[in-house]
Amino acid sequence: MSAEQIVRGRIDSDGRLVEAEPRLMALHRAAGGEEQGQLAVPQIASLARLARRLGIVISRGAVAAEGEADLDLWVRAEPKEGWVDLAVTGWIARPARAPAPAADAERQADFLRAGADWMWETDSALRLTIVSPAAAAAAGRTPAQLVGQRLVTLFRLVEGEDGELILLSALAEQKRFDGQLAELRGGRGGRYRLAGIPLIDGAGRFAGFRGSAAAMPEGPFIVAVPTAVQAESGAFGERLDKALRAPLARIIASAETIGAQGEGPIKSDYAGYAGDIATAGRHLLALVDDLVDLQAIERPDFRPEGEEIDLADVARRAAGLLAVRAGERQVRIDSPAAGESLPAAGDFRRALQIVVNLLTNAIRYSPEGGQIWVRSDREGDLAALVIADQGKGISADDQARIFEKFERVDPNAPGGTGLGLYIARRLARAMGGDVAVDSAPGQGARFTFTLPLRRE
Repeated sequence: MSAEQIVRGRIDSDGRLVEAEPRLMALHRAAGGEEQGQLAVPQIASLARLARRLGIVISRGAVAAEGEADLDLWVRAEPKEGWVDLAVTGWIARPARAPAPAADAERQADFLRAGADWMWETDSALRLTIVSPAAAAAAGRTPAQLVGQRLVTLFRLVEGEDGELILLSALAEQKRFDGQLAELRGGRGGRYRLAGIPLIDGAGRFAGFRGSAAAMPEGPFIVAVPTAVQAESGAFGERLDKALRAPLARIIASAETIGAQGEGPIKSDYAGYAGDIATAGRHLLALVDDLVDLQAIERPDFRPEGEEIDLADVARRAAGLLAVRAGERQVRIDSPAAGESLPAAGDFRRALQIVVNLLTNAIRYSPEGGQIWVRSDREGDLAALVIADQGKGISADDQARIFEKFERVDPNAPGGTGLGLYIARRLARAMGGDVAVDSAPGQGARFTFTLPLRRE
């Protein structure tokens, strides 16, 4: 398309359309938007939010209503410092499509079930809301353990030959998908083909996916997985899960539903209370996870799985899992390049858990707009990941204390259970490596995670 057909605009960090060429402004106003107000064209606004959260350029097709017609658009959203630049092309008008009747939605769901080994559902943030018992059993967990967790807790998504993740593209466009390859985490493992249809709430808004998982024959791309979590966590973990996890998941889901005001507007202070309840519930769920891990790693027979892993790949995956959280704080994670490799020996799931923990801490203590660097290196016979942030730093007196149980440098700071670094170091040492810190007040923190180097 020629440059003359490109219509440009700019959205600030709060989602307001602060600059727009006349064609885009007219579309915004026709959708009920106001000058300098929130962008009122849902699909364009959704792509802009996704670009801002992931910190990457998003280029996708979109549909917008204009009078009695639909416009087929192509939207390029490029995140910048404090705003997102929009370039919209296409502008092809066609008769509006009638909404799919409920019977058609049910028919699509029937097709999913017909070819599935089991089913699952998520909310709009890809958090699991329903998991069939067979799915949970295959992962070595219970449905209550998985509800409220993100879909990537259950599956590791596999990129296609073109490097695309079909499910994430479908999420951006809020459309049906099929053919997303995934590897089941935990339990029996295995490779699956995921498919899903979008769920639409009573107000016509995207509410998540109803999905299926169909087992595929084992092939050369299956990764080794750890033994069943249940055997690892023991009776203590089972009692915690039964007593706390399911009720907490329901509390969080209910609070988020109230805060989202899906059933209609509520007083702003009530919405704030609901957000506080959901945040507290997630904190308690994190504490349950840490206590279960604590019980597991302190058992005399605890042994992490031994397998060939790529620490640079682990770092990239951890950065991907935390991209949304980092984007919300406008923190950029600079992870190892796509072609970079760091062969090591260890347990993939536990190594990922360690890196996610270190990155979560780095995001929590980074200033808004800061940056986190993740670098891979070789130190003698060790493979090393270095995670450096621009936070307030840690004094020499506190650097040993932060690796002790229930210890936090600043107990008044939000988040954290005081167990994450203790568990991370115990896991690393159980795999023949370590976690160490180098820091000074006002100079950020530099954590180094090492594992035995695997000779290629």
